[in-house]
Amino acid sequence: MSRDKGATAGRDKSGAEKVAAAAPGVAPAVETDAPRPEPHLNGASGHQERRPVLDLKATLDAHRGERHIVAIQNFPDPDAIASALAHQMIAATFGITVDIVYDGFISHQENLALVQLLQIELLHYDPTIDLSQYQASIFIDNQGTTTTLTSKLREAGVKPLVIVDHHERQGLIEAVFTDIRKVGATATIYAEYLREAFPLEKNNPQHVRLATALMHAIRTETNGMIRARESDFQSAGYLSQFVDATLLSEILNVKRSKRAIDIINLALEKRIVRDNYSIAGVGYVRYEDRDAIPQAADFLLTEENIHTAVVYGIITKEGEREVIIGSLRTSKVTLNPDQFLKSALGRDAAGNYYGGGKHEAGGFEIPIGFLSGTYDEDFMRSKWKIYDAMVKRKLLEKIGVIESQPTTSAIRPPGVPPERPEE
Repeated sequence: MSRDKGATAGRDKSGAEKVAAAAPGVAPAVETDAPRPEPHLNGASGHQERRPVLDLKATLDAHRGERHIVAIQNFPDPDAIASALAHQMIAATFGITVDIVYDGFISHQENLALVQLLQIELLHYDPTIDLSQYQASIFIDNQGTTTTLTSKLREAGVKPLVIVDHHERQGLIEAVFTDIRKVGATATIYAEYLREAFPLEKNNPQHVRLATALMHAIRTETNGMIRARESDFQSAGYLSQFVDATLLSEILNVKRSKRAIDIINLALEKRIVRDNYSIAGVGYVRYEDRDAIPQAADFLLTEENIHTAVVYGIITKEGEREVIIGSLRTSKVTLNPDQFLKSALGRDAAGNYYGGGKHEAGGFEIPIGFLSGTYDEDFMRSKWKIYDAMVKRKLLEKIGVIESQPTTSAIRPPGVPPERPEE
């Protein structure tokens, strides 16, 4: 018919870096201005249900022959990549040309393997790209908060047409069609679309690659199906008929890079543990090693008696915006990562939250702003010390721990019980 968003890195095409490697419970919230299809009867209960795929079909049918851009997150993950690929193939049945674009970097080894082995074609955003060539924008596995393409598309007058995501609702942008659900992966939603209206064929190599990508995405987002819900299992069951098991095994068995191992080791060395939370600042991290931060958070979560891990660092690259990037992972069923990070870190001057998340995982991005730039060693050390202390303090205040300065020992006022986090 693409993990984090489409895009990739590589050769030049149409003013963009084209990266083509060896390949591509809760009721859904669906909002659309497109003609409303008739609801269908639920065979088990006899009541009428709306099927999101019918609304999606009506929306795309009203935009036949157009050119659309799929904006995935700056650092695409398997879920974003695979779901974007699925949307691209679905849109093609309506004569819609779709470019999958990202404005960041693909560094995680499994993500690179996914793109290369499955021949997924992504575009890395380049300022020479004329965004006005697109009649609509599509946001997949994000709601405009994790991609810098959002503001660029707004300035170019490209309006959002579709949002499909499984994260908590962010409210930054509105689209004609919106399908945001509490499922394990965005790939789960697209697999449902395929099953209901765009059936895959076993003898079609493109369909096999797509099914393999979607299956990998669902496995990744649900921790190997451990956190999967009924809908995730249903989608995985459907995709299993078409998956190339050999390719999937190759993707899953890619080794971690030395740089990722070094950052995981640094997180172990720098971590502080308070009330079963493990928090680690890893200092300055190269732009291309950004994906090692969530890997480090995943690793810290495996420590005995730890239910939540947070790892963060300052991402640096010449010519790029300098930001603090952080990842949260939790096994505590009553902790809502989205609420936790939004409450702990707050909003920027424009009212946008610095952090957000979904079930068992979250992330945050805080611009460095005025202090950006690489200077002498003393300045860089002082800059990290300031930001490290501020992030730690906000997180520890949120979990009910007050950290004394300048040490990292944790104290509470005598007789004052800790304030429990919103969960």
